[in-house]
Amino acid sequence: MFVNQTESTLFIQSLKKAGVAINNEREVIERLAEAREWHYAFSTLVKQGRRIGIWFAATANIRSSLLKSLFARFRFSSNDEALFEASLQA
Repeated sequence: MFVNQTESTLFIQSLKKAGVAINNEREVIERLAEAREWHYAFSTLVKQGRRIGIWFAATANIRSSLLKSLFARFRFSSNDEALFEASLQA
């Protein structure tokens, strides 16, 4: 679980560096750390997190090319990436 926690936390930090604002970030980090499969947990939070006060938003400094490379580096599917990008515009 330590590797999982480290990887998921690194991913969240990388999203922020790419220009993504995260509402209720602490809750996101805790939920991903507790998850058996953090990729799935992240995708679920992207789709359904607003109900519990979690959402992701693009800042003025968003870098789409960096987001694309992050999703590839952390082994997300192109579908997961597309859902995330759509949630930023919602």
